[in-house]
Amino acid sequence: MPTVLKVGPYRFFFYSGDNDEPVHIHIERDDDIAKFWLDPIRLQSSGGFCRVEVSNIHKIINENHLKLLEAWNEYFGS
Repeated sequence: MPTVLKVGPYRFFFYSGDNDEPVHIHIERDDDIAKFWLDPIRLQSSGGFCRVEVSNIHKIINENHLKLLEAWNEYFGS
């Protein structure tokens, strides 16, 4: 599970077996987890995050979109 980014309490990562899915990122804080597609950026699933946190996470993804895409492509060789 490579960690790509840490911002505040959030860890942004993907699983090594994720390459069979469209480009995405997982986000966790404590026991809460979400998954966002990255192209285009949109929430795929959320477990435990309130709307405000989902909105904050979306903003962080927007601000780091290129870095997240580059990390995916570097790891999976796309």
